[in-house]
Amino acid sequence: MAFEKFEPHLNMFLEIRAMPQFNEKKELIGVIHIVRDITERKQMEDEITSLKKHLLTGMLENEAAFSSIITRSKKMRAIFQYIEAMAKSQKPVFITGETGVGKELVAQSVHLASGLKGGHIAVNVAGLDDTMLSDTLFGHKKGAFTGAEKHREGLIVRASGGTLLLDEIGDLNKSSQVKLLRLLEERIYYPLGSDIPEKSSARIIACSNQDIEKRMEDGLFRRDLYYRLCTHHIHIPPLRERMQDVPLLLDHFLEEASKSMSKKKPALTPELVTLLSRYQFPGNVRELQAMVYDAVAQYKSGRLSLDTFAGFIKQRQSLPQTSLMPANEHTMSIQDIFGHFPTLKEIDDYIVSEALKNSDGKQGSAASLLGITRQALNQRLKKKKKS
Repeated sequence: MAFEKFEPHLNMFLEIRAMPQFNEKKELIGVIHIVRDITERKQMEDEITSLKKHLLTGMLENEAAFSSIITRSKKMRAIFQYIEAMAKSQKPVFITGETGVGKELVAQSVHLASGLKGGHIAVNVAGLDDTMLSDTLFGHKKGAFTGAEKHREGLIVRASGGTLLLDEIGDLNKSSQVKLLRLLEERIYYPLGSDIPEKSSARIIACSNQDIEKRMEDGLFRRDLYYRLCTHHIHIPPLRERMQDVPLLLDHFLEEASKSMSKKKPALTPELVTLLSRYQFPGNVRELQAMVYDAVAQYKSGRLSLDTFAGFIKQRQSLPQTSLMPANEHTMSIQDIFGHFPTLKEIDDYIVSEALKNSDGKQGSAASLLGITRQALNQRLKKKKKS
């Protein structure tokens, strides 16, 4: 006979199996109880049930936890549903994605959705040597090193009952990785200058924009630490994979930038949205934010200058691919494209035509792609009609 029981003082689910013991006369002489910790299994079952519920209904129980993330992307919505399903777990969360995608905001959403009463404490571990990391996270005892004149608590104490976010975890050195592994496995740590272990109640979230698989192959990141961190893994797609978010983010940052600079919010133009929707955003959401703030700083009245954004894009040498050549361009010559060696006028007409096609016929955006003014493009089109 077996039954399950939750023990509040231990914060554990237990499975208790009773095994009656009989003597030779088949008389009951006692009962052996086998007790097993099934907390992890119960949490996993709850997460699976919750995930099924969220995926089937498409609803979020706590929309407020995600209010800081501006999106209408289905990919991001699926991530929100996953977060709600696993938020109550105390297991680590590993968030990956390119620079500027918003990993810190997602980590904040995990914390808010978890309902943890403690704080959300973040630290960037990139560039911290082993001693500095230990002092920052775990604190030190008086006299632990020269200048340690009094006891100091680490960030892990400030995160008690809450969340500790370790940003840029991929840069952590090997010695520090060992200490973090111990923290994840045993939930204990040692302040500098102490040989007495202390318990942690903080949930760990780690972020990285690096290729962790590659770093493991190169022997720079421990596999056992990676598997510990990856109990719950969230990968944030880059902005170029959710371009439907560009108009929303653009409007949000315009509002934000205008307020911060005490300016009237500029009017948006379809040409601007089209131009930005063609850009690949290697710097992701953070790059778009920088573009908008720079444009608003230069803005005086009326509409935002398209040239400001076009100049920003050119400066990064990352203009959108305009499909001027077929996909297998490396195997084709210019004669293959035109069927003959084209004149300069034919090439000029072809490029203008492709720019307009990629800008949905909007002359302002097409001019930006071509690196000329809208007036100059208009003159070219007029000449083309006359010829």
